[in-house]
Amino acid sequence: MPCRILAYDAAQGAAAIRSWLDARRGGDADVEATVLSIMTDVTARGDAALVEYARRFDCPDFDAARLRVPAAALADALARIPPDDLDILRHAADNIRAFHERQKQDSWLRTDPDGSIVGQLVRPVDRAGLYVPGGRGGETPLVSSLLMNAIPAQVAGVSGIAAVSPPRRDGSVNPYILAAAALLGLSEVYAAGSAWAIAALAHGTETIAPVDVIAGPGNIFVTTAKRLLIGRVGIDMIAGPSEIAILADETARPDFVAADMLSQAEHDPLAASLLVTTAPGLADAVLGELKKQLAALPRADLARASLEKWGGVITAPDMDAAVDLINLVAPEHLEVMTRDPWQLLGRIRHAGAIFLGPDAPEPVGDYFAGPNHVLPTLGTARFSSALSVETFCKKSSLIATSAAFTRANAGAIARLARLEGLEAHARSVEIRK
Repeated sequence: MPCRILAYDAAQGAAAIRSWLDARRGGDADVEATVLSIMTDVTARGDAALVEYARRFDCPDFDAARLRVPAAALADALARIPPDDLDILRHAADNIRAFHERQKQDSWLRTDPDGSIVGQLVRPVDRAGLYVPGGRGGETPLVSSLLMNAIPAQVAGVSGIAAVSPPRRDGSVNPYILAAAALLGLSEVYAAGSAWAIAALAHGTETIAPVDVIAGPGNIFVTTAKRLLIGRVGIDMIAGPSEIAILADETARPDFVAADMLSQAEHDPLAASLLVTTAPGLADAVLGELKKQLAALPRADLARASLEKWGGVITAPDMDAAVDLINLVAPEHLEVMTRDPWQLLGRIRHAGAIFLGPDAPEPVGDYFAGPNHVLPTLGTARFSSALSVETFCKKSSLIATSAAFTRANAGAIARLARLEGLEAHARSVEIRK
C-alpha cells in the first residue's frame, strides 16, 4: 500500500492520529548548536563570514563584491525571461496584490465627551528581510515565495525590503528570482543563503543593513535561525513540513484526490498527505490512483517516502466525525470535495487555507489565486494565521486623556497602583489633582 489505511474512531482514534502526525516536529540539538555558531560568526565577522560560508557550500570562488546583486543584473534578468513567463508572473502578482490590499487596517481615534482621546496607530516596520530558497542548487527557484512575501510587505508600506537567496555554483542568483524582484520594483537582492543569510538580516553586515521582520520559508537551518531570533526581530512563523488534508464524500473523483495528495507528497519526505472520507469505496479507489500516478511522477522516490510514512487514507463513520477530525488536525491546506462544500464551511474551525470544490486544488492557492501560501503547519492553524499585511505592521496605542478624566479617576488609578505596591505610580496621578 502507498500509505496508511486508518479507521477513525472519535472515542479512541483522535489521540493516536494526532500523536502520529506530531512526530514530525522532531528538533535537532546538533542543528541548533550549528546555527548558533553561524550566527555568532556572522555577527562578529559580517561580510567575511558570509563569503566564507558561500565558498564552502555554494560557490567556490565567491567574493564580497557578489553579495549585493547589481541593478543591471535585475534589469537583465527581466529582459531574459520569456515573455509568456513574465506575463504569468505579472498576472500572479496582480492577484496577490489585489487580495492583500483588502487586508490593510486603518488607524483609528475615539474622542470621549470629556475630551479624552484614545486610539490605535497602525504603521509598517521600517525594513523587512525576505528569504527565497533557491531550490536544488538554485535551479528550481521558489519564485512564488518571493511574490507571496514581498507583496504583503509592499502593501503594508514597508519602505526597505531586502531579499536574500543562495548563490548558484557560478555565484549568480537564479534569473527568475531576479526578474520577479525587478517586476516588483525591489532593488535590494543579496546572494546569501541558509542560516548565515538570516543572521545577516537580523544583525546586519557591512553590505546588508539589519531588518525588523524576517519572512520566508527555508530548510531546517533557516527555520532554526528564525526561531532563535524571536525577540530580536519579528518573524512570519516557525513553519514545519507541508501538509494537506482532503475532506471528501462519495462524490469526489479519486484521480483528483490522489493528484492533490501527491502535490504535497512531492515537497518533502516529511510532508503529510491525508484523505478523510465517509466513503470506503472512494478510499479504495484513491489508493489505486496513488499507485498509478506515483509511478509517473518525476519525484516519485521522494513522494513515495512521504506517503509511506506520513500519508493516510482515513475513513470516518459520518461527516460529523470527519469534520471533528479535520478540526483536530488543523491542517495547513484543507480541500473540501463534497456534494456541497459550502454547507460544511461554517463547521470548519481550524485550517490554514480552505479550498472548496473539485476545481480548487491547492496549487491554485500556492501560485495564483491571491491568498498567501505561507501558512501555519503542524496543527498551529488552531491559533495562528497565514502571512499577511499585518505581519509587516505594528500597532501603537494612543492615549491623550483630558484633565477632567485624569482628575476624576485619579483616586481609582492611585488605589490600583498602591494595590501593586507602586507608590510613585499613584503619586504621578495624584499630583495632577
